[in-house]
Amino acid sequence: MRQMILVGFLQAQDCSNFAASWRHPESRTDFTAPEFYAHIGRVLEEGKFHLAFFDDRLGMPEYSGGNFSDAVKYGIRCVKMDPIATLMPIAMATSKLGLGATMSTTYYEPFHVARMFATLDLMTHGRTAWNIVTSLNDTEARNMGRDAVTEHDLRYDRADEFLEVVLGHWDTWEDDAINLDKASKSFADPEKVRRLEHEGKFFASRGPFTVPRSAQGHPVLIQAGQSTRGQRFASEWGELIFVGYPNLEIGKANYAKLKALTAAAGRDPESLQIANFFAPIVAATKDEAEDKRAILENLPIEEDSLMLLSEALNFDFGSKPLDTPLSDEELESMSGMHTFRDRVIQGSGKSNPSVRDFIEVTQRGRLGHPVVGGPKEVADYMEEFFTSPACDGFVIGASYVPGSYEDFVKFVVPELQRRGLYHKDYAGTTLRENLGFARPSVGAWKARKGQGTGI
Repeated sequence: MRQMILVGFLQAQDCSNFAASWRHPESRTDFTAPEFYAHIGRVLEEGKFHLAFFDDRLGMPEYSGGNFSDAVKYGIRCVKMDPIATLMPIAMATSKLGLGATMSTTYYEPFHVARMFATLDLMTHGRTAWNIVTSLNDTEARNMGRDAVTEHDLRYDRADEFLEVVLGHWDTWEDDAINLDKASKSFADPEKVRRLEHEGKFFASRGPFTVPRSAQGHPVLIQAGQSTRGQRFASEWGELIFVGYPNLEIGKANYAKLKALTAAAGRDPESLQIANFFAPIVAATKDEAEDKRAILENLPIEEDSLMLLSEALNFDFGSKPLDTPLSDEELESMSGMHTFRDRVIQGSGKSNPSVRDFIEVTQRGRLGHPVVGGPKEVADYMEEFFTSPACDGFVIGASYVPGSYEDFVKFVVPELQRRGLYHKDYAGTTLRENLGFARPSVGAWKARKGQGTGI
């Protein structure tokens, strides 16, 4: 029987994906300590979650002109620690939970990324996933020596070649290359280790790679691009796709579209799993959950929305009166998450929406549209999306930490298991085994793309 995937959405910072979460009276404040993350990992593994995943940005939110004071003063995602390092306490506290981290194809070299994740995969016995992003903020660009973020489609063109280099390096060791024959003093067979010799438009990388293959072959590839170009990239490379569907009908349509794009790319649609983001507020009863919601809705402030919108669209939302319509020129100047701008124009029904329209439609910095209820109500929502189908599983966003995850594991997981929608134990030891993915053979991606195996 088909069963859903569960992913815990984490931040290596002072708050969860909900920027105001640190203000909650029950939120832990030791977010710079390893014990904080180890505890979350143990909770998620108790709930048999497939994966704990760290989002990341390479800059602090700010208004245009470099004003970051509100981000610091109000704790609006102003702390952003390295996600790879932050994974390690979770890795040491768990044995089956998958471990995902974000790293950008725009600001790193492919060899570095390939080695980082291949090593992490060995150190966790095959539990690692790489969330592939192209980065979208001007603040990130300036931290990395650029004036502004690279044009959207060009970032994805570069990312395509980036993936070819990373996967090429991961394929340069055959599974049985290491023989460790001490008698003959033979460590490994040099005929089974090759140079990459990549010379492309964006990258050159010779090799040979310096890390052998792991128990799961190579890390699982995560992607979350929602633009037309992003979906094409996801269908070519992604294995676990993160989405955020506002309703069931949009979810069903886009789920079918992504599966069709995957087939068109020469892949088995079942080799790509789609996980829909949602934020549950759950308690023993719906009334108790509504009481929790009331507390959470009092936490955000206006600065949260203005700062996070400015970050997402590279536009100074703090410089405009809330109800003044934005000009055509101002709307056109926005970059980064174009889908946000387009969604606001459509959702507001205005060709020139105001800042308030951006806040109301996107719910950026606010609690948004959580699913509130007892175990039955939350499980009903998940079952409908899963069986329609509009997704293969869910990315769980926390309204405060660690309480949101503890509540979900306590109340919702048993209900999902009772309905036969969710596993009662892990299927194996590697992330691929637990996701139901086949272990990739050396050169399999090249064969799919008509480039030969290279071996």
